[in-house]
Amino acid sequence: MTGVNPSTLLEALRFAADKHRNQRRKDAGASPYINHPIAVAAVLASEAGVTDEPTLIAALLHDTVEDTKTSLEELRKQFGAEVADLVGEVSDDKSLEKQVRKQLQVDHAAAASVKAKRIKIADKICNVRDVGQHPPAAWPLDRRSEYLDWADRVVAGCRGSESVLGELFDRALLEARTQLGVDA
Repeated sequence: MTGVNPSTLLEALRFAADKHRNQRRKDAGASPYINHPIAVAAVLASEAGVTDEPTLIAALLHDTVEDTKTSLEELRKQFGAEVADLVGEVSDDKSLEKQVRKQLQVDHAAAASVKAKRIKIADKICNVRDVGQHPPAAWPLDRRSEYLDWADRVVAGCRGSESVLGELFDRALLEARTQLGVDA
């Protein structure tokens, strides 16, 4: 990974693992939450060829503000303003109702920075793959299908210069719909 300091990347991974240490995913196996941010960073680096250090670090940290007791200021001090700003750009305001947060993701996608769009698309790729392969245990088929439709709307706003990530998302979405037996 050209331009990426392994020490900084590993420090971000350690930080995220510590912050998410008691969290589990909603799948039937209750997998460790940290697997998700690792998967998002891996999609960016391994599948899309992203080598930008702030983007990869922010991918590892993308859910810390939203889902843990981490502040943007803490991220700014530890990882710099660019990483904190990226995490802030992809974080939902948990004080808002869920449906409002979901609509805001759709509404704000087009205005996001290129780096934030990359993280957002990679996040949706991973979530769509999970919904298809390891869905949340309590989600009936209609909720899984609704999630796929919503993720597609969010990614639609992020499209443009991100053709590789867009293609990866399209493939993940098609595979998830096929696995669930639902149409577009």
